[in-house]
Amino acid sequence: MKLSDFDFDLPEGLIATRPARPRSAARLLLAQGGGIEDRIVADLPEILRPGDLLVLNDTRVIPARLTGTRTRATPQGDATARIEVTLLEPAAEGWQALAKPLRKLRAGEVIRFGQDLSAEVAEITEGGLRLVFDAQGEAFDAALNRVGAMPLPPYIAALRAPDDQDRDDYQTVWAARQGAVAAPTASLHFDAPLLEALAARGLEFAHVTLHVGAGTFLPVKVDDVTTHRMHSEWGEVSQDAADAINRARAEGRRVIPVGTTALRLIESAATGPGRIAAFRGTTDIFIYPGHHFRVTDGLMTNFHLPKSTLMMLVSALMGREKIREIYGHAVRERYRFFSYGDASLLIP
Repeated sequence: MKLSDFDFDLPEGLIATRPARPRSAARLLLAQGGGIEDRIVADLPEILRPGDLLVLNDTRVIPARLTGTRTRATPQGDATARIEVTLLEPAAEGWQALAKPLRKLRAGEVIRFGQDLSAEVAEITEGGLRLVFDAQGEAFDAALNRVGAMPLPPYIAALRAPDDQDRDDYQTVWAARQGAVAAPTASLHFDAPLLEALAARGLEFAHVTLHVGAGTFLPVKVDDVTTHRMHSEWGEVSQDAADAINRARAEGRRVIPVGTTALRLIESAATGPGRIAAFRGTTDIFIYPGHHFRVTDGLMTNFHLPKSTLMMLVSALMGREKIREIYGHAVRERYRFFSYGDASLLIP
């Protein structure tokens, strides 16, 4: 299986830089029963069946992008450098982060982010650094919310800077557990009226948590994709969520994760065909063609980058040739791609 098997041509004009308004007005490519239909997300209550269980990732994105200054004493006087920091994940002490330009930092130096937040460079690591902030707990969260910006994906950040609107747009309406540095983007299409309509239709919901890391945007660098190693992310499937999924499968109802993050988590927690257990820990599951799905009956997801692990995941679910057909249709019909783009509902 070669990396080129998951490539396709994407016109840059199809990369969405803002979401649809309202959220549920986004287009929805429905692929089921061998066919493809053009719908909108608001149609989900008539597309899905009563009793279907939607699995929702309730992680909350933190404003993980920070701009600060480093001041260093030199024989000629103080030298100040502007530093861009992106938080990646909590460490045993402090946070793992990326910094630009990293070459202008040394261990022991302090980066100041405004008046009320600063961090010491505890160590320079391979490709990044570990920061220890001067605020902890709720004080850190409050300071981060004041000075941080939402960590838009690289393909959006390259086209425009994040702004205050992204604080709402790049967060799901059910976000609860803080810790992600990227959004579970398929979930961004849901709003309160749609959730109410789905509940009235008889659908059920199970909430799980996977704190999406920046590693989700890392490119695959090997030609033989089976040798690729995934980044790890922290997740939790509560006993209540596991019971709801097991009950749905036992009763012959469909389990449909909303987003690849929710899918990866429930497949990590699966204990056998149609069975899942409570789970709490890290997962680095890599799903590519040949994977046997144990608790997943379908997937709602956005349109993914060429040659990405997420293209491999949807190819595993639907088959490589079917995904080529789906993506070819999406490009021809000018669906909007990536995090703020349109959605697909994939039912193998």
